[in-house]
Amino acid sequence: MAVKPGYKQTEVGVIPDDWDAKPIRDVCTLVNGRGFKPHEWQTSGLPIIRIQNLNGSDEFNFYAGKYNPKILIEPDQLLFAWSGSRGTSFGPHVWRGGRALLNYHTWKVVPNEATVNADYLLHALRQLTRFIEDRAHGASALVHTQKWEMEKFPIPVPATHLEQCAIATALSDMDALLGALERLLAKKRDLKQAAMQQLLTGQTRLPGFQGEWGIIQLGSLGTFLKGTGVKKDEAVSGDLPCIRYGEIYTHHHDVIRTFYSHISASVAAKATLLKTGDVLFAGSGETKKEIGKAVAFVHECEAFAGGDIVILRPAASDAKFLGYYLNSAQVQRQKASLGQGDAVVHISASALASIELTMPSLPEQTAIATVLSDMDAEIAVLEQRLAKTRALKQGMMQELLTGRTRLV
Repeated sequence: MAVKPGYKQTEVGVIPDDWDAKPIRDVCTLVNGRGFKPHEWQTSGLPIIRIQNLNGSDEFNFYAGKYNPKILIEPDQLLFAWSGSRGTSFGPHVWRGGRALLNYHTWKVVPNEATVNADYLLHALRQLTRFIEDRAHGASALVHTQKWEMEKFPIPVPATHLEQCAIATALSDMDALLGALERLLAKKRDLKQAAMQQLLTGQTRLPGFQGEWGIIQLGSLGTFLKGTGVKKDEAVSGDLPCIRYGEIYTHHHDVIRTFYSHISASVAAKATLLKTGDVLFAGSGETKKEIGKAVAFVHECEAFAGGDIVILRPAASDAKFLGYYLNSAQVQRQKASLGQGDAVVHISASALASIELTMPSLPEQTAIATVLSDMDAEIAVLEQRLAKTRALKQGMMQELLTGRTRLV
């Protein structure tokens, strides 16, 4: 494909004629941290920045001895974790804490200010992180790269600081918007969690409801059924929705809102047909803490349950309420105590049936479920907006960091 006028082909792709592809060693200096030994950790002094502190942990070790000034980190310093988890800790970070000392596995990135703007360099390194990860040493989750390798990676560099700053400002504005959305989403989730704690325990009653809640066993609410095994390769084609037990842990939260597996009619013939109002429990899991996670099936469509799923078919209960309530802390503790096994944990229908519940009337169940569902809907809207904004930012990075769109 011909390169359009005003652009050139380089090792970083097509960029404007007046830009350069420069190796990282030409735009910044990488200074490694110090490998502090556990016996050097203290309870006072300067905090030591470790990988977990780049991911939000506020638990620090401290050091009050002598140190090389090169590893002293000031606020807003650009860092690069050269060993860490793919997609999270590995890659560039900006230190938002106070003065600290840099531990091993992280570089202090000192920009060559005559060549590159520090804010632009941050965004360029973010864009390159996936490219770097693909070539980094290590397994799929934990990766690392070496300094000599890192220094050879090229980045596109606009000719003027004016253009670099314009690009950095546009992308930083998107970061600020993303941060605001993430904080709002976290607040909404916290509010929902608090509402669940209050409403599902009866500590707070909705207007119009009073009287004691009844104490019953889960088994008295209806009958239990078992899902039927659906193999992984059987759930990749077909038109009929299917719930597989692993998806209860990974995709569904309290109420099934969409489907991630579909099966053919021939596979469905041997699977368990669900009924609107059913509550599904994951019958197997990795830990007792999570065993028996519940989700409510409230769709009117035909759908099926795979194996290792225990199904409760209530006679007269609000399924959405049960989906929320049966995942509450007070119920989850009972499920954990009933789980059997170590490497793989199982919970049976008979064990689930013995769980003791404190239940409100059906109208109050429905009212509580409505409040929580409305909060879920608000959260879902924010999640969609956040996903779209992230995609928009990624598109902006592709345009601005390659010079396809020019701001100056």
